[in-house]
Amino acid sequence: MFQEVDQHISRCAPINPAELEIFHSRLKHKTFKKKILLLSQGEVCKFEAYIIKGCVKKYYIDQNGDEVILQFAVEDWWISDIGSFSEQKPSNLFIETLEDTELLIIDFESKQLLFQEIPKLERVFRIMMQRAYSVLENRFYATVAHSAEARYLEFLEKYPSIPQRVPQQQIASYLGITPESLSRIKSNLFKKK
Repeated sequence: MFQEVDQHISRCAPINPAELEIFHSRLKHKTFKKKILLLSQGEVCKFEAYIIKGCVKKYYIDQNGDEVILQFAVEDWWISDIGSFSEQKPSNLFIETLEDTELLIIDFESKQLLFQEIPKLERVFRIMMQRAYSVLENRFYATVAHSAEARYLEFLEKYPSIPQRVPQQQIASYLGITPESLSRIKSNLFKKK
């Protein structure tokens, strides 16, 4: 159960077996069915979760009542509302399972204790946070600098398994376009082949 998360954190810093045991003791293994809200707007996010199996989305509801997807997360990714979790303040976001999902969850208090017990894990989580921020910056840049077609092609390149796992309407929301625009883009790309 811990092999994948151990490999994930070991890419950021070497962790010895005794430290891994402490890390494992702070994680809770949980499974959720499809379409379960892990976080709702207005709640304080009490977790960071590593995905062992499944697909999860993070989104908000805009002023028109439409869902705007900020992130899809699949196996070997982490999901949380970082601002709500780290500041322990109410979230503006929703986090929902799109498939039956298996997670390793760490709560706020356990994470703080873990950093006291194994200070180098603070470095590991800082590196993971920097990577997440970099992805967010690149996504923002692509949204303002690239065409919808270029954003879709980049999405397919970076996240090849997601289009088979989530509805086209949700991919369109993630890309900031309408489902009809995404259909046209896919049709044009098919014609170019």
